[in-house]
Amino acid sequence: MKKDEILSRRQIEALIAEGQSIIIVDQKVLRVDAWIPYHPGGYKAIQHVVGKDATDEFSVFHCDETRKMIGRYQIGRIEGRWKPFVPPIQGGIFRPHDEKVNEHESPLEEANEPAPSSPMVEPKHTNPDIIHNRQTKLNHAEATFLDTQTKTEITLTLSQYPSLDPKTQSTIITKYRDLHAQIQREGLYTCNYTAYVWELARCTILFCLMLVFLKHEYYKTSAVCLGWFWSQMVFAAHDAGHIAITQNFTIDSLIGMTIAGPIGGLSLGWWKQSHNIHHIVTNAPEHDPDNQHLPFLAVNHRFLSSVFSTYHERTLPYSRLARSLVPYQAYLYYIILLFGRFNLYLQSWLFLYKAQGPRKGQAKWHRSFEIFGNILFWLWFGYGLLYKSLPNASSRLSYLLISHMATMPLHVQFTVSHFAMSTTDLGPGESFAQRMLRTTMDVDCPEWLDWFHGGLQFQAVHHLYPRIPRHNLRRAQGLVVGFCREVGIPYALYGFARGNAKVVGGLAEVARQAAILEECRRVIVGRGLL
Repeated sequence: MKKDEILSRRQIEALIAEGQSIIIVDQKVLRVDAWIPYHPGGYKAIQHVVGKDATDEFSVFHCDETRKMIGRYQIGRIEGRWKPFVPPIQGGIFRPHDEKVNEHESPLEEANEPAPSSPMVEPKHTNPDIIHNRQTKLNHAEATFLDTQTKTEITLTLSQYPSLDPKTQSTIITKYRDLHAQIQREGLYTCNYTAYVWELARCTILFCLMLVFLKHEYYKTSAVCLGWFWSQMVFAAHDAGHIAITQNFTIDSLIGMTIAGPIGGLSLGWWKQSHNIHHIVTNAPEHDPDNQHLPFLAVNHRFLSSVFSTYHERTLPYSRLARSLVPYQAYLYYIILLFGRFNLYLQSWLFLYKAQGPRKGQAKWHRSFEIFGNILFWLWFGYGLLYKSLPNASSRLSYLLISHMATMPLHVQFTVSHFAMSTTDLGPGESFAQRMLRTTMDVDCPEWLDWFHGGLQFQAVHHLYPRIPRHNLRRAQGLVVGFCREVGIPYALYGFARGNAKVVGGLAEVARQAAILEECRRVIVGRGLL
């Protein structure tokens, strides 16, 4: 194929049917299979844009050096506005080249999604006909209830946001790109390094206070200072992970991995792989790993039917444990978040152990660097601090728990901007900008409190333009608000307390739905016993 050859929709569909990873960027048709092993953000982030116009995603996520590479993967061009396919990873079905198609037939555009599996009830009868009959009734009742909830959610969402018709979405896309150009002209991608001097000073003070209190045997106070130190450092690691500090992939990766590994005991590579997918399919229950917290939390009613996670590549069962915890999740939310850092350790270790990061290209050394960094962390924290500096097992356990629980506000900040927002899948025809604003809220706070939130209070702005340095997000917010008014997209802005109230209220609503579902289950099982 020649790079300037115009490819039809049918040709592109056939290429995807053959298993090729085809995306559209700036009217260029790219076959990126050769790039996938080198992609620092993991292969699944690419899979979620196969068959789509990924111009906006590609432009706002990647630095200049990466954007210059796309020419080597170009196999053709398209004309006019591209009507996106549902990616294969999301259930899209594609016809091979040799399948005959009526020339007047419209192209296949919608995914054929299988019905979600329903949780099983342990049978108390041995007669298989009775068991099958009861389970069929149960599955039908559950599916009917959950489908009704989904339809209600979709109807409400469609009534609040701009139409999905091509003309409306094209206007949003055009104005979103105009806003991007304005942001670049105003220099909002230029990092304010002076601000990082103050960040470094704050973190240094917290770490020194931790050592002083440790020396004077104020162990609990020392542990709190360490937890706050880690939280503040995470903000800088988040910036570096998005290439938002120097705008250079290698330098920012080195900064981020140094903070995450030897200082924090975590893996930036795992975070980037998970977080990039979160940025592309934000709040999608089946696809966004930041939404998938069973058996502890179900942030949407669809988790009550055991959804299949494309990220974890397995079904997330609505198990007995989940059925016991979810009805009380509004009360357990903050308690669960107290232990959030331990989950980050687990996910980081699994990522490094399984070598899930890139093994080729400029990121191939990242795994070795992160393993070494994590060893250093447990040498200074696990051996040097916990074991050598504390007098007994009781104080060690107390220090471990307090230092980790002190990071709980950070986990609240991670979740508050998404848990209360829409989880509806409106299909591939929705623009990237509208989806980000529909699934993300900003937290309103005075400027003097920006250090506490670390830029995470501007999640909606950040999701639109992830590489903007966090110290410029407040300036970018005013431009985004103007954009939202112009295109008619609601801009969600809540105070921290009200945002938390919305999250807890949303969790309580899903808990209420879970209780209704359980009552339905008990009634049907009871009738089966008659």
